[in-house]
Amino acid sequence: MLRQHATAPRAGQRRQRGFSIMELMIGITVGMIVVSGALMLFVRNLNGSRLLLNETRLNQDLRAAVDLVTRDLRRAGYWGNAIQGTVALGATSATTQNPYSAVSTASSSEVAYQFSRDATEDNALGVAEQFGFRLSAGAIQMNSGNGWMDITDARTITITNFQISPSVTSLPLGYLCPKTCSVGTPNCPTVTVRSFNVLVQGQSVSDSNVLRDLRTTVRVRNDQLAGTCPVA
Repeated sequence: MLRQHATAPRAGQRRQRGFSIMELMIGITVGMIVVSGALMLFVRNLNGSRLLLNETRLNQDLRAAVDLVTRDLRRAGYWGNAIQGTVALGATSATTQNPYSAVSTASSSEVAYQFSRDATEDNALGVAEQFGFRLSAGAIQMNSGNGWMDITDARTITITNFQISPSVTSLPLGYLCPKTCSVGTPNCPTVTVRSFNVLVQGQSVSDSNVLRDLRTTVRVRNDQLAGTCPVA
């Protein structure tokens, strides 16, 4: 009769078996921790990228608006015949007035000014030669001589503050007249040096926590002359 004998496992061999429930739960838990950490890092990077994009867009839009205000406001008072306001004729030297010299701030958030656009100077202020900037409904608007239009996009940024503060210095010119006149003499010639402090503050529409402000000083290149020399 044949008999079957169980053979002992060889040295180094193990009986194969699957994972236990405890091992599977531990493995799943460790995997979830790793995946959660990766997701948190991804979300943090995504939020950082979104914040940087909003900050960059807000900075660029504010800088573009301030640059436009600066470049255009500097032209205030330009007059093709400005030499007529500086040349003394004989002893009486009547100063011809610049029709574009006025710069007004009806409110702290609005400025109006003029400059000549004539190919041949006509010495007359026209409708298309009147310009300005103002804050309206969360946007900066510009009057380019053809009506008001937005220069900032209210869909991406909200302008929360727009201020233009004038700084004016008046200097006497009476000592240059053929017949001099002193300070305080009625209609004695003066030159007014004008500059404007501009403040713009904005907020991102997509993230209200993103706030920026820009400040600059604009020096009007065309000084304002007034008065006449007294008759000798």
